[in-house]
Parts: sequence; structure tokens; C-alpha cells
Amino acid sequence: MDLHEVLSPVPGSVRKPRRKGQGIGSGFGKTAGKGHKGQKARSGGTKPPGFEGGQTKLVRRIPKRGFKNIFGITYDVVNVGDIGVFDAGSDVGPEELKAAGLLRRNARYLKILGEGEIDKALTVRAHAFSGSAKQKIEAAGGKAEVI
Repeated sequence: MDLHEVLSPVPGSVRKPRRKGQGIGSGFGKTAGKGHKGQKARSGGTKPPGFEGGQTKLVRRIPKRGFKNIFGITYDVVNVGDIGVFDAGSDVGPEELKAAGLLRRNARYLKILGEGEIDKALTVRAHAFSGSAKQKIEAAGGKAEVI
């Protein structure tokens, strides 16, 4: 007993392929469903997306703008005022901020900015701090640790 003898598709799930160009009685003889002559009747008879009849494509007519720095670092930012939701003396890092819903996405880097006020001593861990954020955290008795 071989596997192909035991396994078979569910009845009705497999159809025979359409045999185009196999005689007039098949319904797809002669022109094989492609109509008479013309570009679409021929092999390779489609033009690529954006083709404008030989005129220069719009994509090539419009100038290129801007620059994407492949070495640039994109930070997800959180303000000092938002960190006040944590209890005094707690450790605040990217994981805790994500759990609290303060980080919108899974960014690789976190930066703390200085907008708002903080009155609790917290140990804040992030990849970068603005100068004012670091000052406010340390003035409240906390620590700003760079990961």
C-alpha cells in the first residue's frame, strides 16, 4: 500500500484543466478564448504597469525628492510628565512603558523628553534623554540611566 493509493482529494474539489486550442468542440478551439488578432491575442501581449503608449512614464517625469538616512536612528518618545503614572521608587523602562500603553509601537529606541513635570523619585531607563528631562528626573530625586 502506497500513500497515493490511500490519499485522494475530496470528490468535486478537483476539476480537469481547461484544454485550450484543442478543437472546435471544446469551446476553446481555434483562437483559444483570445478573440481575433490584436495585441492581447499574441504571446507576451501585455504592457507593464505605468506604460503610457511610448510617452515617458509619469514616474520618470516627476523629480526625485528627499533622502532616507539608512544609518539614522528613529526614537519613540515619551515625555517626563507622562511618567508620573508610575509609583514612587519604581523602575521605569521600555517594557514598563509598553505595558502602561505609553509606547505606541515596538520601537527599537526610546527617548525621554522634558515636557511636563515630575514629582516622584523614579529610576528611568531609556536609550536617550533630553537635557531638560534628565534635569527634571534628577531634581525629583530619581535617576536617569542610559541603556
